Amino acid sequence: MTAPELHLDEQELAMQKRRAAISSVIGTTIEWYDFFLYGTMAALIFPQLFFPKGDPYIALMQSFTTFALGFVARPVGAAIFGHFGDRIGRKTTLVVTLLLMGLATALIGFMPSYDQIGLWAPLIVTLLRLIQGIGIGGEWGGAILISMEWGDKNRRGFMASLPQMGVPFGLLLSSVVTTLIISMSGDGFYTWGWRIPFLLSLILVFIGLYVRLKVLESPLFQETLAKKDVSKVPVGEVFMKYPGEILWSMLSRVVENGSFYIFVTFIVSYGTMFLGMDKSIFVNATIIAAFANMFAIAYFGHLSDKFGRKRVYTTGVVLMMLWAFPYYWLVNTKSVALIFLATIMAMFLHGLLYGPQAAMIAENFPTRLRYSGASLGYQLTAIIAGGPAPLISTWLLHTFNSSVAISFYLVIMGIVSLAGVMMLKDRTHQSLS
Repeated sequence: MTAPELHLDEQELAMQKRRAAISSVIGTTIEWYDFFLYGTMAALIFPQLFFPKGDPYIALMQSFTTFALGFVARPVGAAIFGHFGDRIGRKTTLVVTLLLMGLATALIGFMPSYDQIGLWAPLIVTLLRLIQGIGIGGEWGGAILISMEWGDKNRRGFMASLPQMGVPFGLLLSSVVTTLIISMSGDGFYTWGWRIPFLLSLILVFIGLYVRLKVLESPLFQETLAKKDVSKVPVGEVFMKYPGEILWSMLSRVVENGSFYIFVTFIVSYGTMFLGMDKSIFVNATIIAAFANMFAIAYFGHLSDKFGRKRVYTTGVVLMMLWAFPYYWLVNTKSVALIFLATIMAMFLHGLLYGPQAAMIAENFPTRLRYSGASLGYQLTAIIAGGPAPLISTWLLHTFNSSVAISFYLVIMGIVSLAGVMMLKDRTHQSLS
């Protein structure tokens, strides 16, 4: 759709493109701040706060189980908000997902502990985690589409990669806030300090709403509305017409999604419980590595516009598989410098995957079904990869008492991803319908 059809002059059109990109980055940053904050606390403090006292291994497994449940909820959110995103629009849906996620996160900050309310504590925190998962499940599809669909044909990979940067921004923000609160509160972190990062979510939500409400609906969806081509049941239709695209999108993400939560969430408990090192080392390594992740996401999203999504993505999968063993070799030295190096390299490789991924998946679905199809293909992976990754890694470490088993686990995920990406079509240089 051209500027005249949107009744926007060139200056206004350029402004809307910038707003779409900026609002997507800010919105996804807030959503991922909320989501990652829970993951960090699940490793650091939730086993002691919300679960019965006893074997630390059992408590950690219980904590990571609630963490995984948030991922199970994500496809539910993808289906719910995919339906509305393809029927009433990307913008309105994104406002609702932001509110849902922010309020659930803030409520966790008010939670009483297991010692105070018994079994109600793990039950309520699990419910709030499920609500978080539903919110983030609906967020991703809308954020990348409103940016990508406002972008030019030759820059779709780059424009779609910008909301992906909300992941390292959110990770960075949650890590920095957690580190500052740990430093400032001292021993009080385990009683009141941990609540502050969750309550801050309310302020971030108001900022996100202010920015998002200034963005117009995407031109491609406006065109769909004008043609009266809106699907009545988009989720059902996309499953009927594009089941293969959903499955291949899901499988292509396995190593990207699973490895991320091993490098970011599981590594904190691995370093503290297995290596006996201070948790701040791994939190700080993650903070530094987030910058490498940001750069890689934008750069390789840009490169995918030149060399094609599949070529860039496949390269990333192979390199991630090759890094599976050296990563743990470096971490197991207990050298702080080498731990930082291992983490930075791991997150750079993750960015190589995550940059071109959004456009690669979204371009395989038509506009009238793109929110539902892309969201489901993306979020279903969470059930088999990202969600259970810390849980499976904890079990592998407990069973084999060695990180080698986790490295093999990463390689297996890579093989699955190669199979998925080979089956997807590369529509890098095609017009979107």
